[in-house]
Amino acid sequence: MKQKVIFIIGPTAAGKTDIALDLAEHFKGEIICADSMQIYQDMHIGTARPLYEEQRGIPHHLFGFIAPDAEYNVAKYQKDAKQILANLSIKGTLPLVVGGTGLYINSLLYNIDFTQTAPNQELRQELSNQYNLPGGPDKLYSELVKKDPVAALRIHPNDKKRLIRRLEILLLEEPSAALTYNFCTTMQESYESLIIGINKERELLYKDIEKRVDIMISQGLEEEVRKVYEHYGEKITAFSAIGYKEFLPYFHGIASKKETIELIKRNTRRFAKRQLTWFRKIPSVQWFLSEDFNDKQTEVKKIEDIIEKFLDDKCKE
Repeated sequence: MKQKVIFIIGPTAAGKTDIALDLAEHFKGEIICADSMQIYQDMHIGTARPLYEEQRGIPHHLFGFIAPDAEYNVAKYQKDAKQILANLSIKGTLPLVVGGTGLYINSLLYNIDFTQTAPNQELRQELSNQYNLPGGPDKLYSELVKKDPVAALRIHPNDKKRLIRRLEILLLEEPSAALTYNFCTTMQESYESLIIGINKERELLYKDIEKRVDIMISQGLEEEVRKVYEHYGEKITAFSAIGYKEFLPYFHGIASKKETIELIKRNTRRFAKRQLTWFRKIPSVQWFLSEDFNDKQTEVKKIEDIIEKFLDDKCKE
């Protein structure tokens, strides 16, 4: 019998975390992170990672478990998440995979082969030299958009390491590379998945994004980013995160704090749009708009009913 897994997906600031906590409480489930930035230690405010005291005693997995300068990728995530899912299956506990990183979600939904392509140092150096030329980052990013538009959704032009690595793989024309981000890849056979999408009308979502950024600033986001910057430096993958990379010009004295905050809001709005573009390509997502319900409790109850039907009462105590 296939393991049943609930996926709670959606753009940033849509309300996934609160709804997932309510569902996990109701079904006595456990939550698995599917956010590529909430995995990092020392990055709580900017990633909206739930603190221990906010987790309501519900076991959370893959949250804040690696250092910001550690090497981590979707292949490692897939392996770690599958091990946790296997452990929960043995326990008979319902897993709720929660997050907004499309590639992490797809690594569990599809039979994707993340076999690592052997590095080609000569090609890598050539790409690095091109990147360092005036206009190099934008030129290489445009090449990535043409060759792999899906990867371009998650890789920032300033993320030199990941941009060069992806282009390197594509240029080497490895067969596995074509499969890595292919939405037509067959669904994996180990799990029976129910995918719940949480969203808001765009105007409200953008308004809530801006409100959340203001709250993050009041909670001490600048101090958190500065600590990460001073301890690890800026040349780390974690500094590609929105809410962190925007502070670098400010720290270097070439942007004001007000400009930095506005840039975070703009980039977060654009990121939410890219997330929705990604998730809308996943079939069988059951979407919920907060405006369609009088309150969150009504929305959660509707989702609970759908999950009850999906589980057929076998996983609920």
